[in-house]
Amino acid sequence: MPIFSKLLPGSVRVAETRTELDDGPRFWQEDQYVADAVETRQQEFRTVRICARQALAEFGHGDHILVPDEHRAPEWPPNIVGSMTHAPGLRAAAVASTGEFRGIGIDAEPHQALPAEVVDVILLPVERRLAARLQAEDPGIAWDKLMFSAKESVFKTWYPLARRWLDFLECEITVGHEPGAFTARILQASPVHSGVDLSVLCGKWMNESPVGHGLLATAITVQ
Repeated sequence: MPIFSKLLPGSVRVAETRTELDDGPRFWQEDQYVADAVETRQQEFRTVRICARQALAEFGHGDHILVPDEHRAPEWPPNIVGSMTHAPGLRAAAVASTGEFRGIGIDAEPHQALPAEVVDVILLPVERRLAARLQAEDPGIAWDKLMFSAKESVFKTWYPLARRWLDFLECEITVGHEPGAFTARILQASPVHSGVDLSVLCGKWMNESPVGHGLLATAITVQ
């Protein structure tokens, strides 16, 4: 079963691949967006969009063009919400009807600790303390990287609704007592956007294997 199918409700359509793909339609708008990128970046960009169109095809949008906006967020078809992610060895997309969900965010990361030099710009002091405590209790999880991935999923959920930037330090992640669950508290003022209260977002996470191997994945849906 795909990783994100384990983390998302069944009505969310998920498409994943562990290898690069080159089938399906090509669109000059997408090719132009990554024309100056290295070949590996071009390939992951194309592959994750092939995944997205595979998922979108179930809603009749299998030929939708997905060019990022100024904040690198893709423009989804009308009445559709979605999210994409790529990590070493994984490309994935998840889409759903706005009749069921107002927002979706997914992220996958290598299951390795955050580099020490970036921890302070990504995690709040309270998050760093929580990560240290959890690391002592369960060293098999890279808790700081899990919080980073959760914040990536938060932003992918937040931005299409708020159309406003959200800094890493404007979001506080708490890993709950329920296995595989986390909560994100938004620290910006006025967190209600498009009629949706985004002050608290709840998500799920999983790891493929112990720290140093495989991937961490996080996912959020907003109804």
